[in-house]
Amino acid sequence: MSEYTQKERLVRVLQGEKVDRMPAICVTQTGTVDQMEAIDVFWPEANYDAAQLAALSEAGHTVIGFEAIRVPFDITAEAEFFGCGIKDGTKVQQPSVISHVVNSLDDLKPFEGYDVKDTSKRTSIVLEAIKILKEKYGEEVPIIGSMIGPFSLAQHITGDSWFMDIMTKEEYGLEIMEFATDFSIKYALAQVEAGASVFSIIDPTASYSLIGADFYAKFVVPFHQKLIDALHEKGVPAVLHICGDTTEGLALMETCGVDAISVDQNVNAATAITKVEKALIVGNLDPVNCLWNQSVDFVKEESARVLKELDNKGLLAPGCGIVSQTPTENLQAMIEAAKNWTY
Repeated sequence: MSEYTQKERLVRVLQGEKVDRMPAICVTQTGTVDQMEAIDVFWPEANYDAAQLAALSEAGHTVIGFEAIRVPFDITAEAEFFGCGIKDGTKVQQPSVISHVVNSLDDLKPFEGYDVKDTSKRTSIVLEAIKILKEKYGEEVPIIGSMIGPFSLAQHITGDSWFMDIMTKEEYGLEIMEFATDFSIKYALAQVEAGASVFSIIDPTASYSLIGADFYAKFVVPFHQKLIDALHEKGVPAVLHICGDTTEGLALMETCGVDAISVDQNVNAATAITKVEKALIVGNLDPVNCLWNQSVDFVKEESARVLKELDNKGLLAPGCGIVSQTPTENLQAMIEAAKNWTY
């Protein structure tokens, strides 16, 4: 019998300690229709009710077999907190941001004194769901708190002008990043207080390949570092996920002090591990062309390939959020491959 609980194993490996075997986790979106049907809890309703959110999050552990419970599923509650318009998702689709609220620094003034625990906001639903899960699982199963990263939150509240703004209005861009990061820290620490023991930062538009090294170094790294430092002060390891081919940006991404970097299917895992010094590489089975649309045998083959490429310097996981219609058996094939990998 292992000397580690699932929580101990994951926290230890993320903090650079040796463990008996690889933890089987997913740091990105975990909800699937199979899970919804198994427990009779469905999107989009589960996104707006703490008990349902906790139950469907838990299904990733009880129905699928992940050795962690990740909360929540989408990355729109943060923008919704500040009044951005949100298009509700469906049984198979995530919600999305459809309108923005900030055009100048003056637009930030109405938000002064905000409270991430405000019970009229969806952030409070996420916090309550984490509390429910923490009370049930205690120290046995890790709860992975999650939210959108500060750069992508800045883009959500300002709109598509954000990318031009950081290039032409530096002071404005940095002030928006300070605002978004302040919120991110408050919300992350509230999740930790509620019971999260690991944290996943999803910052899809903070892409090195999209904004380049200079802008990434100025508008992303110092703000990620503030957030990760705050988490580390609480003893909570952090994983950073950024979409796209981040290969050439991995070394720069690591300078924020993050414990692990989740890479998508556009990155070669064997190359990725050579680009970082300490951070674990997490990934990177293709969520569409492997986990969703292929056979169990194909998933097993791809899992073996990625595990070999990671060379004991990473964790096997999906390369991005799991497609909601992914078959349970495919996810379980990936999980078994991870659990059978010993260091």
